[in-house]
Amino acid sequence: MMIFHKPRFNIKQRLKPTHPAYVIFSQIKIFLPEHDIAYPEIMRIKITMLRIAVHDKNLALFNGHCLTRASQIDLCSVRSSGGVFAPTIRYNNGRFYMVTTNDSYHQNFYVYTDDIYGEWSEPVIVDQDGIDPSLYFEDDKCYFISNGNDTDGRGCIQMCQIDIETGKKLSESKFLWHGTGGRFLEAPHIYKFGEYYYLLEAEGGTEYGHMVNYSRSKNICGPYTPYPNNPVLTNRNLGGYQIQAAGHGDILEDNDGNWWFAHLAFRQIHMWQTYHHLGREVCLVPVKWRDDGWFEIGVNGTTPIEVELPDNIKFTPQKFSYDKTFENLDEKLDWCYIRIPHMENYKFDKNSLELKGTDVTIDDVASPTFAGIRQTEFDLDINCDVIPGAEKSGISFYMDEKHHYEVVVEKNESGTFVYSRQTIGCIWQESKHKKINADKVTLHIKSDAMQYHFFFKDENGNDVFISDAETRYISSEVAGGFTGTIIGFFAVNEKGDGVSRFEKLSVKHEA
Repeated sequence: MMIFHKPRFNIKQRLKPTHPAYVIFSQIKIFLPEHDIAYPEIMRIKITMLRIAVHDKNLALFNGHCLTRASQIDLCSVRSSGGVFAPTIRYNNGRFYMVTTNDSYHQNFYVYTDDIYGEWSEPVIVDQDGIDPSLYFEDDKCYFISNGNDTDGRGCIQMCQIDIETGKKLSESKFLWHGTGGRFLEAPHIYKFGEYYYLLEAEGGTEYGHMVNYSRSKNICGPYTPYPNNPVLTNRNLGGYQIQAAGHGDILEDNDGNWWFAHLAFRQIHMWQTYHHLGREVCLVPVKWRDDGWFEIGVNGTTPIEVELPDNIKFTPQKFSYDKTFENLDEKLDWCYIRIPHMENYKFDKNSLELKGTDVTIDDVASPTFAGIRQTEFDLDINCDVIPGAEKSGISFYMDEKHHYEVVVEKNESGTFVYSRQTIGCIWQESKHKKINADKVTLHIKSDAMQYHFFFKDENGNDVFISDAETRYISSEVAGGFTGTIIGFFAVNEKGDGVSRFEKLSVKHEA
């Protein structure tokens, strides 16, 4: 399992919760009329991050992590796309709670803090099965909601009351709703708006059949009456549509009385190529309340590429082109690692990164020397100087230990060589090894939605072609999982203890 850090936000709009005890952290999409080569007929997606404050707490530029210690969660040998599932943040009586599932150990837990800028608590375990837990506070009571199975083995949403101080169950788990019949009933949240409790969930799996449904009741324990027009949101029947797998979200109201739904989705690589490798992203679509107390989500129940915003919404101008460098990447916030990193093997300087390799490789279910950033766009131009010291070092496009591409700089008794390596399940291949007569190698990678193109620079600064690689073979549809591709810098020493240095990094995207 990878500890992946989300990108920072640059919108300063302040939002408020829908309920005194309610807060979420989410991402929102902003759209600009710029065309994509793969989708010439539709608008391009742009993504940024928004954190939501509560009551009189001003929105500050908050970035931090809830799980920072091995005592909070064990990720040493978990499978790829294992570990933490679907974290949800709630706020009540001055305290923030993050509730989630460690799926590798089938364990639901939460951590808490009174200072969101500080450390979070040790985990509090809740003895209720299922995944995707959520908390609902009302008066002096706290309810714990998750998916599960009833006594007949049918998928359902279940709830119990807990002691929020200890996590101890104060009631038996009660089965609330069996959903609408879709597979993988999950992602439950309970809200109270007016006289009704609303139970929101997702079905269909977080793939092309994903959808959002909900029901309501005047009693939190039910019975719950389904919304007559479920699914309230889905893109499942929109063939050739860039945004797919719309589902699994949360509701919020902003300070100006606008209602929103933040939810998961992904971008497929082409309108007729049903693959995605950037992982799950988060969309924002409007919520419209009806006179009868039901609500509608999205545009005609879908998430389109472009959404018309209310007139009272004001956004800070966005910059979607970027050039990520060692100078502007934040060591604590932008970088991510595979499982639990051994930080003594990493040295971050203002303009460089040094990596000391071990005998653990990125093919292993372990913790190699690997520092990465998320690939957030299809179209990238990447340059980086590598001064090899480790036996093998380079740049990887990593989905999991069985699905990754890399450009390798190998240093051995015969000299220094550059080549590409492609690993797809149990199959791997290497390109021709090209000898380099220099102490430094400049690697150059170009990517689009369909392919990666690998080069290095000769002594005159000209590109020397190494190989191409198709993005679909490291997509979720081929590899499984859902974490998305990571651009990683790695080093391996199977025998020695050399250190490789990476300089002059540029990860450029032109919007």
